[in-house]
Amino acid sequence: MERSLRAGRLATFAFFALNGFVLGMWIVHIPAIEHRVGISHAVLGWLLLLLGGGAFIGMQLAGPLTDRIGSRKVVPASATLCAAAVVLPGLATNPWALAAALFVFGFGNGSLDVSMNTHAVQVEHGYARPIMSAFHAVFSVGGVIASLLGALTLKLGWSPAVTLGAAALVGLAVMALAAPALLPKEVAERADASAATDTATGAATATGAVTGTDTATDTPKAAAKSARRTPSRIWILAALALMLMLSEGVANDWSVLHLRDVLDAPQATAALAYGAFATAMTVGRFLTDSVAARVGTVAVLRYGSALGAVGLATAALSNSVPLALIGWTVFGIGLSGCIPQLFSAAGHADKDAAGANVSRVAGLGYLGMLAGPAVIGPLTHFMPLNATFALPVAFCVIASVAAGTLKPDAEPDTAAGTDTMTETDAASAPHGV
Repeated sequence: MERSLRAGRLATFAFFALNGFVLGMWIVHIPAIEHRVGISHAVLGWLLLLLGGGAFIGMQLAGPLTDRIGSRKVVPASATLCAAAVVLPGLATNPWALAAALFVFGFGNGSLDVSMNTHAVQVEHGYARPIMSAFHAVFSVGGVIASLLGALTLKLGWSPAVTLGAAALVGLAVMALAAPALLPKEVAERADASAATDTATGAATATGAVTGTDTATDTPKAAAKSARRTPSRIWILAALALMLMLSEGVANDWSVLHLRDVLDAPQATAALAYGAFATAMTVGRFLTDSVAARVGTVAVLRYGSALGAVGLATAALSNSVPLALIGWTVFGIGLSGCIPQLFSAAGHADKDAAGANVSRVAGLGYLGMLAGPAVIGPLTHFMPLNATFALPVAFCVIASVAAGTLKPDAEPDTAAGTDTMTETDAASAPHGV
């Protein structure tokens, strides 16, 4: 069991890195592909809407499917589609071809996003301690690698088709190597049951019910209460995800163009804007679990969102490339600790519907990413690109002010004086409770 969990954890790291890498390779090539296809920022904004739309549809299909047949089957299939589809935007020569390419790539990315996060929740169940943020940190590592390699290939004059084709081959190789180590559904379920049984005894004595296990102590009344509470909690998490992922999407879609068009940076230098953001996200996410354990989830969301607002405002108002890069870095640090906690909490809310719950939170978050390009792109007709960043800055401020709404759900009753966790406790532990 322990060997399977360790192998499953390593495989999950591999798929998060794969996802971050192929997505990052697309991002750093956005200006080159925009120029190749011959479209404006406004048209690009509408086309990016299709990327998010495909991701949203993929998420809604992959979530329930993962609950039904297991993440071991859905993750490799989604990764194959996501990796193979990254080359399609590089082959597009007109807006219609790019639209179709972005939709397919988005569908694969959304499917992989939900299925790999669901598998990560299963692994976290087995470990019975906070590990979710580390997976998201490795996703950011993939983005950093993509930023550096993308900047290098752009400097060497490689075409987007060649570079993205090579990225697709790397992604497919990683998928083939990592897929066999994913946890089979029955192993994941045994890990859930073992972790809950071994760690929940104290809480069961105190509360009269072992949370999150399929035992006789789960009374119909308790089950009904859980069923009533879960939807409201999931939708609160989803609303926060929408605001923060809209803000994060600004870095994904517009950071490179910001340095290139507003500050007139060379193309290779402009690619470093996303690299600075992704590096900051990586460092922040590696530190998130320990920080959240000390200060709590509300503080992480409140001060992280506020710091993100300061960072993005700094980048938007900067008139120099170095200061703008600092702003994008601070923006990444601020947002780094927020999204992993939302995903983890959603997945732990109900282990039998982990995929569906993650798909709700991720799906509404991706609606934020849908809204971002759709609003910011057309706004560039009326104002400079950096001025449009006022919208995500405002959303970061709102998320900071509203962070306290998570407090009742983020602090469930636990057995005092114990170092063990029920499933509900495990969901809360990554968030500093």
